[in-house]
Amino acid sequence: MTLASDVRRPAVAGRFYPDDPAALDEEVQRFLAGGAAAERRLAVMAPHAGYVYSGGIAGRVFAATEVPRRVIVLAPNHTGRGKWGAVWTRGAFELPGFTIPVDEALCAALTAGKGPLAHDREAHRLEHALEVELPFLRARRADLQLTPIILGPLELDECLDVGARLARAVEALGEDVLVVASSDMNHYLSDEETRRIDHRALEPLLALDAERLYRTVRDEDISMCGVVPATAMLAYARARHATRADLVGYATSGDAFGERDRVVGYAGVTIV
Repeated sequence: MTLASDVRRPAVAGRFYPDDPAALDEEVQRFLAGGAAAERRLAVMAPHAGYVYSGGIAGRVFAATEVPRRVIVLAPNHTGRGKWGAVWTRGAFELPGFTIPVDEALCAALTAGKGPLAHDREAHRLEHALEVELPFLRARRADLQLTPIILGPLELDECLDVGARLARAVEALGEDVLVVASSDMNHYLSDEETRRIDHRALEPLLALDAERLYRTVRDEDISMCGVVPATAMLAYARARHATRADLVGYATSGDAFGERDRVVGYAGVTIV
């Protein structure tokens, strides 16, 4: 039996995406429509802004991805709350019109022993970056089981450790698992400058180079909020023998409303 305290309630329904179940389903299906044919992926990166800004890019990512029953979502910590490797280890995540059960067995495997991942709910309570990916994933896979992880400002070696830990746990399962890194790109520069800077970060990401992505973002002060989840995701993909990363879409918030002076970048990436 799932206790009420084990259910993570939605934090940004009605703000980042519709809080009416029918309206949410209609919007997600619209973003998913017309995407590339779905294929098996080891991992993906999708943005996490309000759907009016980044829903189109997220829709392209998930339309092009076969979503297996078990999914790990790695998201950044925007609130500063909780632990830096926070795993919600039991219960369910509630969204408008549905709930997604937590993959308790996989969560237990990831938090066993020493390492950066540990049971923590506080980091999850007000965080939007993981929550906004879930309606897309649920639309693609009705029997989804979720491993939800919020990552704070980890050092490079800790990011690599998370990726390696994920790979070992998935290999032990012996079944398909999709790893999703939730990240927006650079924040609050002009559209022209944002596109130039985002290209600098996307280059190592598309080369599957976790270390160079992390160092490029840190050394060049690129405000890619999900660089830690993306670095861990790349480390996982490399351990799982990934061969290719593809950019399936890129946009800025300026594309939504035409304001080009101060924008946020959004990229969608799939990895096989």
